[in-house]
Amino acid sequence: MKGYQGKCLVVDLSRGTVKESPLNMEDARRFVGGRGLATKMLFDMIDPRVEPLGPENVLIMMTGPLTASGAPSACRYMVVTKSPLTGLVASSNSGGFFPAELKRAGFDGIVFKGKSPEPVYLYVHEGRAELRDATHLWGKTVSQTEEALAQELGEARVRVACIGPGGERLSRISGVMNDRYRAAGRSGVGAVMGSKNLKAVVARGTSDVPIGDPGGFRAAVKAAREKIRTSPTTSELFPELGTAVLVNPMNNLGMFPTLNFREATFDAAEKISAETMKGTIVKRKKACYGCTIACTRWSEVDDPKYACKGEGPEYETVWALGALCGVDNLHAVAKANCLCNDLGLDTMSVGGTIACAMEMAEDGVIPEADIGFKLGFGDADAMVKLTEMIGYREGFGDVLAEGSYLLAVKYGRPEYFQGVKRQEPAGYDPRASQGMGLAYATSNRGACHVRAFMIGVEVFGAPVKLEPSATAEKAHWLKIFQDTSAFTDALGFCNFVLQAFGGEEMAEMFSRTTGESFGWDDLLKVGERIWNLERLFNIRAGMNPADDVLPLRQMTPEGAIPRGPTRGQHNRLGEMLPEYYQERGWDSSGMPTPEKLAELGIEL
Repeated sequence: MKGYQGKCLVVDLSRGTVKESPLNMEDARRFVGGRGLATKMLFDMIDPRVEPLGPENVLIMMTGPLTASGAPSACRYMVVTKSPLTGLVASSNSGGFFPAELKRAGFDGIVFKGKSPEPVYLYVHEGRAELRDATHLWGKTVSQTEEALAQELGEARVRVACIGPGGERLSRISGVMNDRYRAAGRSGVGAVMGSKNLKAVVARGTSDVPIGDPGGFRAAVKAAREKIRTSPTTSELFPELGTAVLVNPMNNLGMFPTLNFREATFDAAEKISAETMKGTIVKRKKACYGCTIACTRWSEVDDPKYACKGEGPEYETVWALGALCGVDNLHAVAKANCLCNDLGLDTMSVGGTIACAMEMAEDGVIPEADIGFKLGFGDADAMVKLTEMIGYREGFGDVLAEGSYLLAVKYGRPEYFQGVKRQEPAGYDPRASQGMGLAYATSNRGACHVRAFMIGVEVFGAPVKLEPSATAEKAHWLKIFQDTSAFTDALGFCNFVLQAFGGEEMAEMFSRTTGESFGWDDLLKVGERIWNLERLFNIRAGMNPADDVLPLRQMTPEGAIPRGPTRGQHNRLGEMLPEYYQERGWDSSGMPTPEKLAELGIEL
């Protein structure tokens, strides 16, 4: 098949060796690439029970067949490993320019094994690769690392994926940063990179992606771009206001988790909204490789107290560092966002962990002496200070760097943790959105919104409109959304293209790229295969299907939303979960059946 460079790098960090390995094209047909192919490789290469921060774990960076192909917004890659945050499969996605540069350097992906005795970085350029000393880079922030590597290599256009101090210090909420501001942020993948003494991967390449049917591909791309141009979301809302455009709608609907999920409406939401950002800190918009949507904001804060500049903040960041912590100071939110980017931290987990600490401190569960200062909701200065402390594991930041689950468990009060499978959730309240609650509970990587954005059907009516407070049909659409997300990640697309076109257009571009015929049903089957393999990995890693659950606060009448448009609502997961297992073809306990695995061609 075309669309692939046909080879990966296998880097044994313990031995200091770099070898080329041919891509398994049979696996590529069944799992496509990106998230799918990397998950298959992880499943085959490690015992799912390995220690995530031990040398036996592997870390895989994998592009998709459409990455760098010229398809619109096909600019993504995946970082796949066993998560130190959840103990389950970690599959973190990022865009920018690094993924395309890696693909154009001549490789579909990289597998890192073992642990280097000393800090190193991998330099991949024009079909070659070599490990180089990174001792001089250890301890540097993300921006310092990128600047040093560009100067060292004498190339202004090298693209860098690296970790900051957070990953070096093995924070379970650290990510892998690329192009300085883009993040493969979730599930602690930065800590795995740090555990291997791998500081960075640098890519430089000019090779084109081979296309099987160039004329047909150009026509398919043109049609897809036209749909992006005519969709209100991708042609107006995201380009004009960025992802934070969701702040006011989610808040007005009573779906905006606030004060560590005590409430679902933030009275000061307007102060941190996209509209306010546009009129104050946003200076221009930016786009990833091959993207015409340009959803990214470039922001600058002149306030001496919170002076900063960089990309973002995005919706999830504004929510997590803002409303969830009760902070309405936009400058402080922007500053904490910049710190997360430079220290290599996941903004969502940082916000979720600080919010958890704020509530526990207010309730007297965490003594002020442990923190070192008074802490409570709405304290912008403390939120910014704790973000930096987390990145360097300084003082109480050492405790927070483990994430909110272990924080709550440390103090014997796990009920304060508001995520799923040890991962902090996203900015859509599952008490007000039944579908998002089911999505959080069943996500293979812990609480996650991009694995199935059920807000699409519950709020925006795409492709159908379902009442957010109802449970009917949620399981059916969730499976479709989860499988669609899986093959979208496998192809190398940004999820935002789903606001403009869907599986039929993706299948057409994939077919024209490979030179082989694939339909939407074929891609849905690929997505289902990926989802089931992730589920199997998790079960072998020790997950119990009983872990498909939400926090009690979100599922019981006692924890119902106290005020606002969704007052009195709680998530009714028990009404949806049996139907979801049935839709998946699993048994009543949530285990994939031998018949389902045989249907998908998954051999145990």
